[in-house]
Amino acid sequence: MTSVATSGSSREDWKNTILAGLANYIDAGSIVAGGAALALWTEAYKMSNSLVGTIGALGPNAISAGVGALIGGRLCDLFGRKRIYQYDMLFYAFGMLWLVFAMNAWMVLLGFFLVGLAVGADIPASWSLIAEIAPKGERGKHSGVAQVLWYLGPVVVLALFLVLAPLGLLGARIVFAHLAILAIALTFLRSSMHESQYWLDAQAAKKSGAQPDKGRFRDLFTRQHIGSMAFLTGMYVFWNLWAGTNGFFLPYILRTVGAQTQFMSVALTMLSFGIGMASIYFVFMKVSDKVNQRLLFGISALIQVVGMALFAVLPMTLPVALLHIFLMAFGQGFGAQCFFQLWSSEMFPTLLRSTAQGFMFAMVRVSLGFWSFFVPVLTATGFQTLAWILTGFLVISGVIGVLFAPRNEGKSLEELEANLRANA
Repeated sequence: MTSVATSGSSREDWKNTILAGLANYIDAGSIVAGGAALALWTEAYKMSNSLVGTIGALGPNAISAGVGALIGGRLCDLFGRKRIYQYDMLFYAFGMLWLVFAMNAWMVLLGFFLVGLAVGADIPASWSLIAEIAPKGERGKHSGVAQVLWYLGPVVVLALFLVLAPLGLLGARIVFAHLAILAIALTFLRSSMHESQYWLDAQAAKKSGAQPDKGRFRDLFTRQHIGSMAFLTGMYVFWNLWAGTNGFFLPYILRTVGAQTQFMSVALTMLSFGIGMASIYFVFMKVSDKVNQRLLFGISALIQVVGMALFAVLPMTLPVALLHIFLMAFGQGFGAQCFFQLWSSEMFPTLLRSTAQGFMFAMVRVSLGFWSFFVPVLTATGFQTLAWILTGFLVISGVIGVLFAPRNEGKSLEELEANLRANA
């Protein structure tokens, strides 16, 4: 394989990382826009708790994103990253238009399902491409850019909701329209990007017979890869059960359980993402390529466990909510989400990289989808119980991560793939 790693990132590398990482902006923006609009939809369309749970379960936060990732990830490894990330956003825009013009609950449900399919397909394509773009010793830094964009989406979305709050449901339609327009623009901007050189080299090596074909779907289920998937999925799924519940339902919870106004609930959620962006930049992007990643992950997990336990043991007052938001946002900024993107790009060979990411992402989001069915009911019957459950999820995720995290800092993808072949 031709070495494509260089020392130091070029301007073109950063441009392509941003264009690929905007999938994260789209993903998180969709989730949080839906969460912020949830109370408005519930009131306008008289939705029951079970229907609210269904929308959360089938949307971009959960099942449909998982299905999209499973399909899109495999297609990325078979036909290349470029074909998926270039055209997928048109499908996203189509789904988002259902939300822009939704007049009843079933249109909301359909729109969220279509948007989730598109978001899910784009995630493994963009994450694989970002890892393959990044020079040696800078994968964490480039992955961090994608995660900053994941946080920026909610910040922009929630800022729009604050400004447009007096418009009610019309304001929500405008927010969804901005995401649809961005997706269409991103389609044209991505057209100038090139296919991943790693993928091209791996395809050439396979066709020439220089390397055995290990890119079949069944090759993912060898002992070596199953172990990696078990670790990554276990760590990420339990963290995501907390994060998905928090990301989609926090504004809803603050309004219904914490008795905060719509304005205050949206403002607090926006604050959390602002803190998270600072944490990604000043901690994860600055040090993850240089320090013991297992230790860094463990510190993050501990901070989040403490932050979530506040809601389990204390009344949900505004000061408690502020402290909770700070600890959770700061801790997760250099925690499971960033490391899942990074490690899932490093622990599999090129022709299985997106397939593995899509498969694991599907397992995580589908699990979250089934969990989402029960969150509104649990919230209505006693939020303290839910808080303890979420704290437990974070403990389990942290323990798995600390016990089984790899030590890949400073290694190139060529070195990591050579180790995979040697240990096969």
